[in-house]
Amino acid sequence: QVQLVESGGGLVQAGGSLRLSCAASGRTFSGYTMGWFRQAPRKEREFVASILRSGGWTYYADSVKGRFTISRDNAKNTVYLQMNSLKPDDTAVYYCVADSSPFYSGSADTYHYWGQGTQVTVSS
Repeated sequence: QVQLVESGGGLVQAGGSLRLSCAASGRTFSGYTMGWFRQAPRKEREFVASILRSGGWTYYADSVKGRFTISRDNAKNTVYLQMNSLKPDDTAVYYCVADSSPFYSGSADTYHYWGQGTQVTVSS
Protein backbone atom coordinates (compact mmCIF):
# COMPACT_ATOMS: atom_id res chain seq x y z
CA GLN A 1 0.00 0.00 0.00
CA VAL A 2 1.04 3.57 -0.74
CA GLN A 3 -0.62 6.56 0.88
CA LEU A 4 -0.47 9.91 -0.91
CA VAL A 5 -1.21 13.28 0.67
CA GLU A 6 -1.27 16.42 -1.45
CA SER A 7 -0.76 19.97 -0.23
CA GLY A 8 -0.11 23.40 -1.66
CA GLY A 9 -3.35 24.12 -3.44
CA GLY A 10 -5.16 27.42 -3.11
CA LEU A 11 -6.42 30.54 -4.82
CA VAL A 12 -4.10 32.49 -7.12
CA GLN A 13 -4.50 35.17 -9.74
CA ALA A 14 -3.92 34.45 -13.41
CA GLY A 15 -0.21 34.62 -14.19
CA GLY A 16 0.74 33.55 -10.69
CA SER A 17 2.45 30.42 -9.41
CA LEU A 18 1.78 27.58 -7.00
CA ARG A 19 3.77 24.55 -5.97
CA LEU A 20 1.94 21.37 -5.13
CA SER A 21 3.56 18.72 -2.97
CA CYS A 22 2.65 15.09 -2.53
CA ALA A 23 4.04 13.17 0.41
CA ALA A 24 4.08 9.40 0.01
CA SER A 25 4.23 6.80 2.72
CA GLY A 26 4.20 3.05 2.65
CA ARG A 27 6.40 1.10 0.31
CA THR A 28 9.63 2.27 -1.26
CA PHE A 29 8.89 5.59 -2.91
CA SER A 30 11.72 5.32 -5.40
CA GLY A 31 10.11 2.21 -6.87
CA TYR A 32 7.08 4.10 -8.12
CA THR A 33 6.28 6.17 -11.15
CA MET A 34 4.56 9.32 -9.88
CA GLY A 35 2.23 11.73 -11.57
CA TRP A 36 -0.45 14.36 -11.38
CA PHE A 37 -3.96 14.40 -12.83
CA ARG A 38 -6.61 17.08 -12.56
CA GLN A 39 -10.35 17.32 -12.84
CA ALA A 40 -12.29 20.49 -13.44
CA PRO A 41 -16.03 20.78 -12.80
CA ARG A 42 -18.09 19.00 -15.46
CA LYS A 43 -14.94 17.77 -17.22
CA GLU A 44 -13.15 14.47 -17.54
CA ARG A 45 -10.15 13.74 -15.38
CA GLU A 46 -7.03 14.56 -17.38
CA PHE A 47 -3.35 13.76 -17.25
CA VAL A 48 -1.06 16.62 -16.26
CA ALA A 49 2.45 15.23 -15.76
CA SER A 50 4.41 12.17 -14.73
CA ILE A 51 7.93 11.34 -13.65
CA LEU A 52 9.60 7.97 -13.76
CA ARG A 53 11.30 6.28 -10.83
CA SER A 54 14.73 7.82 -11.12
CA GLY A 55 13.41 11.25 -11.97
CA GLY A 56 15.32 11.28 -15.22
CA TRP A 57 12.27 11.18 -17.48
CA THR A 58 9.28 13.48 -17.30
CA TYR A 59 6.15 13.80 -19.41
CA TYR A 60 3.61 16.61 -19.71
CA ALA A 61 0.23 17.28 -21.21
CA ASP A 62 0.47 19.74 -24.09
CA SER A 63 -1.73 22.18 -22.17
CA VAL A 64 0.86 22.61 -19.39
CA LYS A 65 4.13 22.05 -21.24
CA GLY A 66 6.52 24.94 -20.64
CA ARG A 67 4.54 26.19 -17.62
CA PHE A 68 4.51 23.24 -15.20
CA THR A 69 7.46 21.23 -13.89
CA ILE A 70 7.24 17.90 -12.12
CA SER A 71 10.07 16.77 -9.88
CA ARG A 72 10.70 14.31 -7.10
CA ASP A 73 12.91 13.97 -4.06
CA ASN A 74 13.28 10.27 -3.33
CA ALA A 75 15.05 11.01 -0.05
CA LYS A 76 11.98 12.90 1.16
CA ASN A 77 9.39 10.60 -0.45
CA THR A 78 7.86 13.63 -2.10
CA VAL A 79 6.83 14.63 -5.60
CA TYR A 80 6.26 18.24 -6.60
CA LEU A 81 4.38 20.11 -9.28
CA GLN A 82 5.62 23.64 -9.86
CA MET A 83 2.93 25.57 -11.72
CA ASN A 84 3.82 28.89 -13.31
CA SER A 85 1.91 31.29 -15.55
CA LEU A 86 -1.34 29.89 -14.27
CA LYS A 87 -4.51 30.39 -16.26
CA PRO A 88 -8.18 30.20 -15.25
CA ASP A 89 -8.39 26.98 -17.31
CA ASP A 90 -5.97 25.39 -14.84
CA THR A 91 -8.66 25.57 -12.15
CA ALA A 92 -9.30 22.01 -10.98
CA VAL A 93 -8.80 19.49 -8.23
CA TYR A 94 -5.28 18.13 -8.63
CA TYR A 95 -4.58 14.51 -7.73
CA CYS A 96 -1.25 12.90 -7.00
CA VAL A 97 -0.92 9.37 -8.37
CA ALA A 98 1.52 6.51 -8.12
CA ASP A 99 2.10 3.15 -9.74
CA SER A 100 4.77 0.48 -9.65
CA SER A 101 4.98 0.32 -13.44
CA PRO A 102 8.35 1.61 -14.64
CA PHE A 103 6.84 3.06 -17.79
CA TYR A 104 5.17 6.32 -18.70
CA SER A 105 1.40 6.40 -18.94
CA GLY A 106 -1.09 9.20 -19.46
CA SER A 107 -4.03 6.96 -18.62
CA ALA A 108 -5.73 7.31 -15.27
CA ASP A 109 -6.48 3.57 -15.27
CA THR A 110 -2.75 2.82 -15.06
CA TYR A 111 -2.24 4.41 -11.67
CA HIS A 112 -3.12 2.22 -8.75
CA TYR A 113 -2.75 4.78 -5.96
CA TRP A 114 -4.45 8.17 -5.70
CA GLY A 115 -4.37 10.99 -3.20
CA GLN A 116 -7.47 12.78 -1.96
CA GLY A 117 -6.87 15.82 -4.17
CA THR A 118 -6.13 19.48 -3.59
CA GLN A 119 -8.10 22.38 -5.04
CA VAL A 120 -6.38 24.91 -7.30
CA THR A 121 -8.39 27.96 -8.27
CA VAL A 122 -7.05 30.55 -10.70
CA SER A 123 -8.95 33.82 -10.87
CA SER A 124 -8.98 36.03 -13.95
